Amino acid sequence: MSKSKPDDAFKKFRINGKFSLTDFDPESRPFAKGDEADQRAKLDALASALDELQDLLHANGSRKVLLVLQGMDTSGKDGTVRWVFGRTSPLGVRVASFKAPTEEEKARDFLWRCHAVVPRAGELMVWNRSHYEDVLVPVVNKWIDKDQTAARYEHITNFERLLVDSGTVLLKCMLHISADEQKQRLQARIDDPSKHWKFSLGDLEVRKQWALYQKAYEKALSATSTKFAPWYVIPANDKLHRNLMIAQLLVSILKGMKLKAPKPNPAFAGLLVE
Repeated sequence: MSKSKPDDAFKKFRINGKFSLTDFDPESRPFAKGDEADQRAKLDALASALDELQDLLHANGSRKVLLVLQGMDTSGKDGTVRWVFGRTSPLGVRVASFKAPTEEEKARDFLWRCHAVVPRAGELMVWNRSHYEDVLVPVVNKWIDKDQTAARYEHITNFERLLVDSGTVLLKCMLHISADEQKQRLQARIDDPSKHWKFSLGDLEVRKQWALYQKAYEKALSATSTKFAPWYVIPANDKLHRNLMIAQLLVSILKGMKLKAPKPNPAFAGLLVE
């Protein structure tokens, strides 16, 4: 089973059994040291380190990494991808976004669409939303009952165990923002015509279900955070801190994999290109 443990600084953000999101302050910035310039320099250094580690992952050619990003609307999933992977080669990183299921997808089991976008050998994959949408939206809207929900939790755990057993390291991050912060971000999208494409009237309807989604997240994360595929709650009201924390967590995970480049080819010794 493919495992890689991050350093101790992340332990208190890792989910182990039942918990409440109120235990985590979305305003906290434990990984933001120094002023903004220092933090941006640190993020730049982490992005460069991530690029080097991704090169090793690709060269190694057998291991895979899957980063799952979940969170309420405006929590910063797109921004995380943009800033954390700003220095990384697009050849070795792939992003899949999970929208509402299509009719073709709804005609099959809920994990069917996930299998097609799991990471390939040597690849770092990011899921912007994920299979966890299928234990959030249907639960909040009461499209599935408790027994069906519990069955889905079990299917998800088994699915993730399969991925891990076949060489994938899973890192699952819930971007945790406050209701007030979401209100400000949604209003900013409404007030700026250049950001209208980011906004949907449906976002306001989902916001009315805020408390229900918080409970659905707590239950889903509690049921599916395992030793081989843990969940981390990322305080995300501060965008720069969010990016720093995820970048540092990902770098820690990749370093823990102890990846090595392939051995040199002795046939190339002394070879000259004419």
